[in-house]
Amino acid sequence: MDLYEYQAKELFAAHGVPVLPGDVADTADAARAIAEEIGQTVVIKAQVKTGGRGKAGGVKLADNPDDAKTKAEAILGLAIKGHITRKVLVTLASDIAEEYYFSFLLDRTNRTFLAMASAEGGMEIEQLAVDRPDALAKVPVDPIAGVDKAKALEILKQGNFPDAIIEDAADVVVKLWETFVSEDATLVEVNPLVRDPQDKVVALDGKVTLDENADFRQPEHAKLVDKAAEDPLEAAAKEKDLNYVKLDGQVGIIGNGAGLVMSTLDVVAYAGEKHSGVKPANFLDIGGGASAEVMANGLHIILGDPDVKSVFVNVFGGITACDEVANGIVGALGKLGDEATKPLVVRLDGNNVEEGRRILAEANHPLVTVVDTMDNAADKAAELAAAGA
Repeated sequence: MDLYEYQAKELFAAHGVPVLPGDVADTADAARAIAEEIGQTVVIKAQVKTGGRGKAGGVKLADNPDDAKTKAEAILGLAIKGHITRKVLVTLASDIAEEYYFSFLLDRTNRTFLAMASAEGGMEIEQLAVDRPDALAKVPVDPIAGVDKAKALEILKQGNFPDAIIEDAADVVVKLWETFVSEDATLVEVNPLVRDPQDKVVALDGKVTLDENADFRQPEHAKLVDKAAEDPLEAAAKEKDLNYVKLDGQVGIIGNGAGLVMSTLDVVAYAGEKHSGVKPANFLDIGGGASAEVMANGLHIILGDPDVKSVFVNVFGGITACDEVANGIVGALGKLGDEATKPLVVRLDGNNVEEGRRILAEANHPLVTVVDTMDNAADKAAELAAAGA
């Protein structure tokens, strides 16, 4: 789960990371009240989960409370890369002597944690990594040893942080590591981490991604979910413990196993090129279980998407055999009844595939078409979606 900047800063503050005073507002009048309480020049910042806010007009200085209200009115409702601004952060403006970059993240490739540090912050770090990779230090972190003051100093020295603030910056890094570990994060990023004219080190911005697999031991993270901004289909799928991501296509996808589902997205996208350009409508991995209840839950979510014109069920029988999957499909369609109105293309392979196909053939449901191969099934699903568009 990605957090908004204001939420990231609240976590930072809870772990002792220095941040500037401020609060979040969802109306221009509330922004004015916060600015009045701060009593100095403030920054009004759009709260959206994407970059490029400044370039899009989502970050503005305000000299007084009335100016803060005017600037907030201009930002609230602003679309930034498809994200609508519903809240703004009103925070004390800071004089900046220097800007740095720092982050902790999960390095999936090397199966460890990674610290990244650069004395050149403020710009897009991806561009810096391309243009001047030597300016960005990448230091592996032993998850058992963690990050103490000595390790923090080692990282910052590799990132060419100036001697004048390196001790204070190291203290901040230790607290960022505490945030990273205590909150079960996969990313903690500060860009920029700034040095003010008094040589104080402050986290001026913040980006945090939390590992939803750790929700069972982080119950307080539930309050960080922005239900108003959540896709209703994704929210409904989450309640059913389904791995679902909404996409912008017309062919609903159900598969067992993330790798198979990803492959299915590719073959559907390819097949759709010759059928009016239809595309996959979602990612949905039902995992190892394909009972009638699981299948019904998956179909209920997908059929609830008005963009979906056909559904492609692509299952390779392994631990869950194809006959169980077939019974799940038949049972799901029975449970859904009149709710099931869109054609299903089913491709089964693997354990007990012949029995699975026999079950579907016997059921002879008018919405179900069984196709032997993945490519042919993708083509049929794309064809049906194009016909129903």
